[in-house]
Amino acid sequence: MNANLPKHLNVAVGIVLDHQNKILVALRSSTQEQGELWEFPGGKVEAGESFYQALCRELKEEIGIEVERAVQLINITHNYPTYSVELDVWIVHEFKGTPHGAEGQPLQWVNLEELKQLKLPGANWEIVEALRNACLF
Repeated sequence: MNANLPKHLNVAVGIVLDHQNKILVALRSSTQEQGELWEFPGGKVEAGESFYQALCRELKEEIGIEVERAVQLINITHNYPTYSVELDVWIVHEFKGTPHGAEGQPLQWVNLEELKQLKLPGANWEIVEALRNACLF
């Protein structure tokens, strides 16, 4: 575990959909915890922020979009060997801007079947299952 990570993280996660219901994923840097794995955009909740406020801020900072309409999909807690994360997951149906890797990270649009073939952090597999059950695809 990275010594800078607390033992528990609250994270807002965005399932950003395009007009074809493809899902946006980003590749984590090799220097990050869980590096070189694909993930859904989002990030840590700051003090005093709601999960939704963190979602909007993180998506603007990370991929350059402004959330216009999002609905909560699922809230999960996942335990890794040295820390745990609470993921509050939102489906972003409408946004302004064109997603781009504002932090230099590669992005790609994938359908649900392609998503299942990617290397993802362990916590994300429960999100994939929730997406499959949401009947959006």
